[in-house]
Amino acid sequence: MEMNYFKKTGKMMVAACMLAGLPFIPGTVSASELQTQMMSVQMESTTLKELFDLIEEKFNYTFLIRNNDINLNERISIDMSNRSVEEILTTALKNQHADFVVNNNRIVVYKSSSNPNELRNTERMVAQQTITISGTIVDAVTGEPVIGANVLVKGTTNGTSTDFDGKFSLEAPAGATLVVSYIGYVNHEVKATSAPMTIRIKEDTQNLEEVVVVGYGVQKKESLTGAMQVVSNEKLLDATSPTVENLLSGKAPGVQVTSGGGQPGAAGKVVIRGKSTVNGSTDPLWIVDGVIVGTDAGSLNPADIESMSILKDAASTAIYGSQGANGVIVVTTKKGKIGKATINASVKMGVNQLHRGNMNMMNGEELYDYYKSFANQDALPSYFTEDLRNRNFDWWKEGTHLGFAQDYNVSVSGGSEKIKTYTSVGYYNEDGAVKGYDYKRYNLRFNVDYQATDWLTIKPKVWATRSDVMDQQQDLGAIMYVNFPWDSPYDENGDLIQQYRPTDWVNSDATNYLYDLQWNYEKKTSYEFMGNFDFDIKFTDWLTFASVNSYKYNNILFKGYNDPRSKAGEADNGLLQDKTTTSYRVYSNQLLRFNKVFDKHSINAILAYEWNSYTREIKDQTAASFAPGFSVADVATTPKTIKGSQEEWAVQSYLFNANYAYDNRYLLSFSFRRDGASNFGEDAKYGNFFSVSGGWNIHQEEFFKAKDWVQQLKLRASYGSVGNRPTELYSQYTLYAMSTGYNGDPGAVIAQKENKNLTWEKTYTAGVGIDAILFDRLTINLDYYNKKTTDLLYKVPLPGVTGITGIYRNVGSVKNNGFEVSLGVDILKGGDWNWSVAANLGLNRNKITELYGGKSEIITANAGTSYYIYMDKILTPGQDVDTWYGTEWAGVDPQTGAPLWYTTNEEGERVTTSDYSEASKHQTILGKLSPDFYGGFSTNLSWKNIDLSAVFGYSVGGEIYNYDRSMYDSDGAYVNYNQMNLRDDWNRWEKPGDIATHPKAEYGNKSQSSKGSSRYLEDASYLRLRSLTLGYTLPWKIQYVDNVRLSFSGENLFVLSGFSGVDPELPAEVGSRYKAGSVGVAISPYPQARKFMFGLNVTF
Repeated sequence: MEMNYFKKTGKMMVAACMLAGLPFIPGTVSASELQTQMMSVQMESTTLKELFDLIEEKFNYTFLIRNNDINLNERISIDMSNRSVEEILTTALKNQHADFVVNNNRIVVYKSSSNPNELRNTERMVAQQTITISGTIVDAVTGEPVIGANVLVKGTTNGTSTDFDGKFSLEAPAGATLVVSYIGYVNHEVKATSAPMTIRIKEDTQNLEEVVVVGYGVQKKESLTGAMQVVSNEKLLDATSPTVENLLSGKAPGVQVTSGGGQPGAAGKVVIRGKSTVNGSTDPLWIVDGVIVGTDAGSLNPADIESMSILKDAASTAIYGSQGANGVIVVTTKKGKIGKATINASVKMGVNQLHRGNMNMMNGEELYDYYKSFANQDALPSYFTEDLRNRNFDWWKEGTHLGFAQDYNVSVSGGSEKIKTYTSVGYYNEDGAVKGYDYKRYNLRFNVDYQATDWLTIKPKVWATRSDVMDQQQDLGAIMYVNFPWDSPYDENGDLIQQYRPTDWVNSDATNYLYDLQWNYEKKTSYEFMGNFDFDIKFTDWLTFASVNSYKYNNILFKGYNDPRSKAGEADNGLLQDKTTTSYRVYSNQLLRFNKVFDKHSINAILAYEWNSYTREIKDQTAASFAPGFSVADVATTPKTIKGSQEEWAVQSYLFNANYAYDNRYLLSFSFRRDGASNFGEDAKYGNFFSVSGGWNIHQEEFFKAKDWVQQLKLRASYGSVGNRPTELYSQYTLYAMSTGYNGDPGAVIAQKENKNLTWEKTYTAGVGIDAILFDRLTINLDYYNKKTTDLLYKVPLPGVTGITGIYRNVGSVKNNGFEVSLGVDILKGGDWNWSVAANLGLNRNKITELYGGKSEIITANAGTSYYIYMDKILTPGQDVDTWYGTEWAGVDPQTGAPLWYTTNEEGERVTTSDYSEASKHQTILGKLSPDFYGGFSTNLSWKNIDLSAVFGYSVGGEIYNYDRSMYDSDGAYVNYNQMNLRDDWNRWEKPGDIATHPKAEYGNKSQSSKGSSRYLEDASYLRLRSLTLGYTLPWKIQYVDNVRLSFSGENLFVLSGFSGVDPELPAEVGSRYKAGSVGVAISPYPQARKFMFGLNVTF
C-alpha cells in the first residue's frame, strides 16, 4: 500500500509541475540545488523507490516520474559517504539511462533521449487537422478524480497530465486514440471525441507490489507463502448489512458464513476450513488494528473498514498459536492520508420484508378441506362446521410489516507528513420486518498517526459503540404458523382478545400473541469501548520497536418485562428481570521488527511478548408482583432470584517469525509461539506451536521472464500446528455446586472432577497451493490442505454412582482435508465497458478418526435435548462431526396408507415396519449437516459512469432437520396447529394402490408418522442472490463537491432451494426462544429478509 501511495503522490506532483510550465525536456532547469545538499548512503540490493523515499524524507523533495520511464523496482547497491544528492542520483540512474531536473523541491526523472525526431514528430502530428480534447479522469469505483494521470495520444509523445480536479485538455487529430496511464491503475485506451469525456480507470488489483496485512505486520503479495484471502473496502462500498461477519459470505473459498437470520443486527457465524472440534468453539479469531478482540467482530462499523485478511493455513495462523485453530480474520480500519481534509458522507435508506420461502401455510378454506380429508371423520370436534370455510385470518400478514432501515455515516480524513487523522461517526437503525423488533447502533471512531520525531510515531485510536435491541416477540411460531386462520385476534369491536380467554376461538388452546405485544418486551443496551495507545520507535532503517496496547470495555444492560395483564406475566402477577454483564479485556504486545536486504537476500523478522486478559462479571435479579405498567424493581413486592457470577482468564505468549527471500524467487518462512493459559491444568499450562512454509516465484526465473503472458506463477507449501482452548473456563478444576443443603444450612456437592493434565486441542495442517496471474486478466488460486486435530476437549461422562456428571479430558481426533479454488477474470477492461467475474469454491471432508477409550460411537443430544425433536447426532470414527443419527423413513404402504420405517430383523436384514417403537430400536446413520461444497461468485459490469454488481452464494449437499414440518405437516397429529400445503411434487395416500409421499391423514393421528425420522431430513442445497447493486457516479463536479455517487441495492433477493421450509440457510446462533442444541434444526427461525436500499455517497 505504501508503494502504491508513493507512485500516486508522484503523479499528482507531475500535474503540478506541468501546470507550472515545466516541460519534460533536459536542461530546462538546473539541478544545482542538489549539489549543495550532502548525505551518506549505504544500501545493498535496494530499490530505486526506497532510495527516493530516503531522499524525500531527508530533504523534503518530491520525485516525479515521466510516463513510467523509470523502473522503480530496479535493485541497486550504493555506498557513498558525504556526497551530494546530485552525485548519488546520477550514480543510481546510470543503468537506466535516465536524467533529472529540479524545480521548487520537485525532482523530475525522465528517460534520456538522443533522438531529436521525437519532438518534431509530435509537432508534425499537432500540425495536422486537430481537435481540442478535454475531459476528466476518475476512479472507476469511487468516482474520485485521479490527479496526475498521464493522457497520451497513442503512437506519439503528445500528451498531458490531469490537474487537481482530474481534468485534462490537449490538441490531437480527430479519431486519435488516447492512452490513460497512472501508476497502480490498469492502462486505459479510448477513442478521442470533441465532446467532453469522462474516463473511468480501474486500480490494478493484480499488482504484485501490493502489500497485504498478515499476522503482526504486512507483506508483499508476491512474497506470501501462506493461504489467505483479502477483502478490500471496495467490495464493501455498497454493503447493506450492519454486521461485518455477514459481509464475508461468498467472498472467499473455504470460508462458510451462516447467516444470523433476518433479525436486525444478527451476526453470522464464520467457519473456516471445516470443524476441527467436537465440543469447542469453531469461531475464528478476530484481530482489529493489531489487537486480539475475541471470536467475533463486535459492533465494528463496516464503513470504517479498509480491508479484511482471512488467514486460513498454518503458515498464516501459527503465529497466533493456541487461538488460531479456526482461522484468523485480520481487520484494518481506515486511516488518514496526506492531503487536504476529505469529508465523506453516506446515506442509505430502504425497506425490508420477509419472504415465506417454500413454507406455504393453509388458509381457512384449505384447512377446512384438509380436515374433510381425514379418514376418521367421526372424530372431528363439534366446532368443525361448514362456516369455517369462509373464515380466514392471515396471521403472517398481521405479524409482519414493511420494515424501515437507515444507515448514516460521516468521516473526515486528511493530514500532513506530521500528523494524519481519520474520524467517523455512524448511525444505523432498522425496524424489523416482524413486528416488535428494532435495532439501533451508534458508532464513533478516531484514528491518529502522529510523527512526533524522526524516530517516534504515536498512533492512538478510540472506538466507541452503543447498540439497542428491542425484542417484543417470544415465539415466532405463534406469530406466523401455529394459530388457525379460523381465529381472529380481534373481537367484533376491533379490540384485541385477551389471549388466555379466547371465548369465540375455534382453537381454545391457542394464544393471541398480539395481546402480549402491547406491553411485554426484552431490551438489551450494549456499550462497547476500545482505546489503543500504540507507538513505533525507529532505531535504524532496519530495526523498529512497535508497541500495541489496548483496553476494551463492554457493558450489557438487559431488561425483560412481562406485564401482569399478559399471559407470560399472569402466573407471577408480573415478572421483571434486570441483568448486567460487564467485561474488560486488556491487551498488550511489545514487538521488535527487523527488516534488512543484503544483495539478493531479504530478511524480515519479529520477536514479541504478548499479554491478553479478560474479566467478566454478571449480576442478575428477577422480581414479581407489581402494578401494571411499572418496569422498575422498586415497585415489585416479591423478589424471586438474585444471582451473580465472575469469571476471568489470561494468556501470555512469546512469539517469533522470520521470512527470507532470495532474489524474490525463493521464499522461506518460519513461525514459533509459546502460549501459557490460565484455563488449563497446572501440569499443562504451556503449549508450543510452529509453522514452516516455502514458496517459489517461478515467474521470476530467467527462463520464465520471456513469457509475457504470465505475470505471476507461484508454488506454496506449508506445515505447522495451532491450538484451541476450551469454551469452559474452569474445566481443569474440581467444581462444587451450591445446590443442596441440610436442615436449612447451605451445602455443596462436587459437580466436576479436576484434571491437572488437561491441555490444548492441537491441529496439525499441511498444505500446498498455486497462485497465478495469466494474460494480465486471469487470476487463479488453488489450495489443498490436510488438517488433523488431536487431544479433543470433551466432557467424558462418569458413572452415576460417583455423583459427578463428568470430567473434561483430551480424547480423540478429527481430520479435515479439502480443496479450494478461486478464479477471477477481467473479460473487458480499458474502455468504456469494463466487466469482471469471480468465483470461488470450497470443498471440505470432515471425519472423526478416534474417540476416547476406544469407543466406537457416542450418541450426542446435540439436536435431541428437547424431548419433542427426536433426532440425535452421533460421533463415530469415519463419520462427519455433524452426522445425523435416528430412525430411517421408508415411505408409505401403498395398500394401507400407513407410515413405514426401516428396522432390522433377527437375521440382520433391513426390513420395513409400521411400528415406530420397533423401528426406533434400530436407528442408523442418516446423513450429515456439513455441505459437500460451497462458495460464491460475483460479477461487476460498468459502462462509463454506470456500474452493476451482483454477489451470489451457494451451498451443495448436507441435510437439515425440518422440525417445523413435523408440526405443520403432521398428518393430523397436531390438531391445534395450522398446517402447511403440500408441495406440487408431494401427494397424500387416499386409496389402496396409491404411491404417495404422505400417509393417510387422521384427526389426532396415532400412527406416529410425524415423529422424528429421516422423513424430515431435507437437502440443504441452495443458490442465493446475496446482493445486487446498480450505481451511478455523476460525471461532473459541483462546487465544493468532489464526487457524488447514487446507488440502489437489493439484498437476499431470491433463493433457489428444494427445502420445504422458510429458508435452508438456518440462523447461525440459537437464542432463548429456540430450543437447546438446535444447530442444524429448523425451529421457527426468523426468516432472512429481503432488503432494498437507496444510497447517496458524497465526497467534499
